[in-house]
Amino acid sequence: MAAAAGGLAVGTGRAAAADAPAPYPYLVGRGIADVTGAAAESGMMGYSKPDQQTSGIHQRLRARAFVVADPASGNRVAWCCADQGILPFAVFRAVLARLATAYGTVYTEQNVSLSATHTHAGPGGCSHDLAYNLGTLGFQRQNFDAVVSGITEAIGAAHADLRPGTLTLGRGELTDASVNRSRAAFELNPQADKDVYPLGIDPVMTVLRFRQGAADVGAISWFPTHGTSMTNGNTLISGDNKGYASYVWEHDTAGVRHLDAAPGFVAAFPQTNAGDMSPNLNLSPGSGPTEDEFENTRIIGLRQSTAAQRIHASATIPVSGGVDSRLRYVDMSRVRVDGRYTPDGLVHHTSSGVIGLSTLAGSTEDGPGVPGLFEGTPSPLAPLLERVDAAVPAWLAAEQSPKTSVVPGGLLGATPDVLPLQLVKIGRLHLIGGPAEYTVVAGLRIRRAVAEELGVPLEDVLMQGYTNGYGQYVTTPEEYDGQQYEGASTLFGRYTAPAYQQEFAKLAASLRDGTALAPGDPPSVSALGTLNVQPGVVLDSPGLSRSYGQVLTDAAAGYGPGGRVTVVFVTGHPKNDLRRGGTFLEVQRLRGRDWVRHLDDGDWRTTYRWRRTAVLTGESTATITWDIAPDTPPGTYRIVHHGDAKNGLTGRVVPFTGVSRAFTVS
Repeated sequence: MAAAAGGLAVGTGRAAAADAPAPYPYLVGRGIADVTGAAAESGMMGYSKPDQQTSGIHQRLRARAFVVADPASGNRVAWCCADQGILPFAVFRAVLARLATAYGTVYTEQNVSLSATHTHAGPGGCSHDLAYNLGTLGFQRQNFDAVVSGITEAIGAAHADLRPGTLTLGRGELTDASVNRSRAAFELNPQADKDVYPLGIDPVMTVLRFRQGAADVGAISWFPTHGTSMTNGNTLISGDNKGYASYVWEHDTAGVRHLDAAPGFVAAFPQTNAGDMSPNLNLSPGSGPTEDEFENTRIIGLRQSTAAQRIHASATIPVSGGVDSRLRYVDMSRVRVDGRYTPDGLVHHTSSGVIGLSTLAGSTEDGPGVPGLFEGTPSPLAPLLERVDAAVPAWLAAEQSPKTSVVPGGLLGATPDVLPLQLVKIGRLHLIGGPAEYTVVAGLRIRRAVAEELGVPLEDVLMQGYTNGYGQYVTTPEEYDGQQYEGASTLFGRYTAPAYQQEFAKLAASLRDGTALAPGDPPSVSALGTLNVQPGVVLDSPGLSRSYGQVLTDAAAGYGPGGRVTVVFVTGHPKNDLRRGGTFLEVQRLRGRDWVRHLDDGDWRTTYRWRRTAVLTGESTATITWDIAPDTPPGTYRIVHHGDAKNGLTGRVVPFTGVSRAFTVS
């Protein structure tokens, strides 16, 4: 590894220079782009609740990307994390196709790593797996295109931004931003595993610091906690706690950044093994540390951002060595698991994906499911489900035991069996790209298997979940026996985690030895993968004696810090134009004779709410609010709304703008 650090001097003909460490061993670049989908009448991804339909924007969703290239070998990695509930393989495949069109073979499935923050407050329907589109009434092309385009743009920006630079690592602990929501299952693990996490949580935050020359340009801060501070009763688009963590750091570093500004400091907050980590510290939806879900989102996000900035300031562990990666497509339903990875030392196997009864019960700490269903083994309702259970073949139910099997997702083609498994090396740091939600102990065991194969310290191996695909949860065999929500959502049976240990160890051996590994066949697109029953926009109408952009409720003449400005406009449906890279609102400030943007719909203190006021005629309103921050500069302001209206006869979409009265903040 160390030899590659001096790669920039190779080819100069001077042996001494070749042996000396290069001042800038890598080329690094960063990028950011908008991935916000439909702001109204679109199912949200995460809680699988069909009536949770978007009704506006609290904060826009972003994709944050970094490219790291090793000039010595020519290898590079494009890494991106998006404010999304999951990162479906359909998105991964589509992004790769667009990158191939733009860059040829520079970026491939082998060296592109895409993950999700796991916010539960974003538009969904971006998968080609039917089970993950049920809550959104099917595949939503508009949302899918927004995510694919945004991720591609973010990677493109990072590619164009490549400059000589350095990477350093920092590590620390954060103990007040997560709680184990599945403690009963966690306690079933051997004491040696539990001793690693005496609080029942994984408190470690790892920060990778990016510098171009002497300038800090970005950071990736890995830490596990669910994106469920916002509850299943929320209908405003939000990046949840990790989205806020990024927002705070980026704005603290660069001042107010608007959507049309060039990328400044980029702060990404991806997940690690967050499967049983909840931000709801009181183990109840929307509860902890307060009883206000918006305030909880802010506090949990701020705690992550504050910890990350502290670690970043002292992130001095040098990163040197080569850049490399491996990806294989593995049929996780057909893995023969060697006894080296199983608790009893015997050979076992996985089976086709099955959704258990406790999956339908939901996670009571974050998002309860079907009323009357309960987590745990044995299920008290199991005798009542014999007819339903009969839909799962007896042999498969037996292999999935002690799960109360309900839906044979794999056999039905509703859940994926083939999943992408990836391992990325950036100098000393190794990222296990897992297409699932791993509990902290499951993640620990996979990390141990990879670290042992590579011969590197465990702390230099991270379990990055929600990467390049989605196959629900991964629990240890012991946790699986408890059949809590996470165990029932472990698709491939009791030996799912050991199978991942084994298959990731194969990737590690290939990476260690520098050998090629057959990638296998990617999953096919399900025939039902693009089914959609969500109606689109038929027409808009301003209503009698009204015009688009007209102000129905205007601002007051003046406000003080801490006040709330509310303005209501006549509007059209936000699906007519997502305004990706733009905004539905502006808070403008008068400077001299010009109105300049002060805030937009990506800012924490603004909200854009859409409401249909007449179904048959297509009338609707946009309510824009601004909670004035204490440090807002005194002056004259106004609220501007940008919208788009669809003509029901011609189908033509026309943009419009509405403007409030001017008001003072003093």
